[in-house]
Amino acid sequence: MFVAEAPKVEDLERKLGRDKTLAALRAPVDPRCRRRYLHWEKLKRLQSPPGLSSEQWWLKIRSARSDGWRDLPLTDSEGRPFGYTLPDAVLRSLHQVDQLPVEAIDAGTLSEREGRRRFLVNSLMEEAIRSSQLEGATTSRVEAKELLLSGRRPRDRSEQMIANNYRAIQFMREEMGTTLTPDAVCELQRVLTEGTLDDPSAAGRLQLPGERRVVVLDRDGGRAVHRPPPAEQLPQRMRLLCEFANGAGDDDAFVHPVVRAILLHFWLAYDHPFLDGNGRTARILFFWSMRASRYRLAEYLPISRLIRDAPGKYGRAFLETETDGGDTTYFLLHQLDVIEQAGRDMNRYLARKRAERAQVKELLQGVEELNGRQLVLLTHAIKHPDHTYTFGGHARSNRVTHETARADLGALAERGLLVRKRAGRTYKFEPPVDLPRRLKESDA
Repeated sequence: MFVAEAPKVEDLERKLGRDKTLAALRAPVDPRCRRRYLHWEKLKRLQSPPGLSSEQWWLKIRSARSDGWRDLPLTDSEGRPFGYTLPDAVLRSLHQVDQLPVEAIDAGTLSEREGRRRFLVNSLMEEAIRSSQLEGATTSRVEAKELLLSGRRPRDRSEQMIANNYRAIQFMREEMGTTLTPDAVCELQRVLTEGTLDDPSAAGRLQLPGERRVVVLDRDGGRAVHRPPPAEQLPQRMRLLCEFANGAGDDDAFVHPVVRAILLHFWLAYDHPFLDGNGRTARILFFWSMRASRYRLAEYLPISRLIRDAPGKYGRAFLETETDGGDTTYFLLHQLDVIEQAGRDMNRYLARKRAERAQVKELLQGVEELNGRQLVLLTHAIKHPDHTYTFGGHARSNRVTHETARADLGALAERGLLVRKRAGRTYKFEPPVDLPRRLKESDA
């Protein structure tokens, strides 16, 4: 992927001269610029407004953006600051993201405790799987889900990546708290990469001066598209990243929490401070920041699935930022679009689940004295008659103890609503072929 370096304003002013510069600045705003946040790479291929060259049009756009520019404490290797703007497209998307919690909490599936818990676990597993696949894990989604539900030992590096990613998400949720520290970021990376590195000593620490610095290659692996800052700068840059994450130094400047979370994702990925696991660490830091700002619904939105489906757009958002004076607005817009799309997918999923519950509600009406976990399992069993349930899988899906899982499944088997079969030293449970009839006939 190639993105051309955008001309700088000062260079264009010198090249165009006073008269052409003034003509550009006085020209009316092209409507296309209100609808799209154009990069030079795309703009130069479009028909410029009447009376302006492409370079004059770009000068007009870039000058207008500088009026709303907000500097970040993030700088490039030479000390030049990154920043962002807040065009209407960003403000509109932020409003849509702010509305997601209300829409989702009002939806039936998330208002039920057991359904919400199971949905959360499935979402966290999905994020762990897709984020690992985005970084090269080759295990299929079905195999990866079985790995996480069964709790068995990973068989290869890909499975280890997925298991680590899931543990790292749990570490983020349960141990990182609401204040970010460099030690917490390093520990997060250690959990993510343990048992997967050729150099095990690189887990849980920044790259050191004198080590060969990692670079980001294009999708074909043949050309470096990003060279991170030198290792000598990493301790200070990590300190500044954590200060930004914690809101230190904001003074009177308000940074929208979603903007902060996205820029934290960008910052860690730009600095690439670790030998491996930088992308996965960056995406989990996004979730940490959203959670710390009480956007807990973000955990139900596995963004890595959408990024993996269109990795070129993800990579381009980084490159457009780097080739246009550190303007992270390109990355903001991309990530906001991903979050919105994930929110729409979630709402469609919830609508489908409400419809499914309506279909099985009549079957479950006669079944009493069952807890929410058991009702959710029976609903799943009706839709998936070939599925097999285990104590470990039930415990992990519902985040309960092994003993509670044994009691849940054992009670269903005793009532004839599951079939218990010996599987080595434990048991597996399958829906009976006539489960709907048994539910209808249940008088308990």
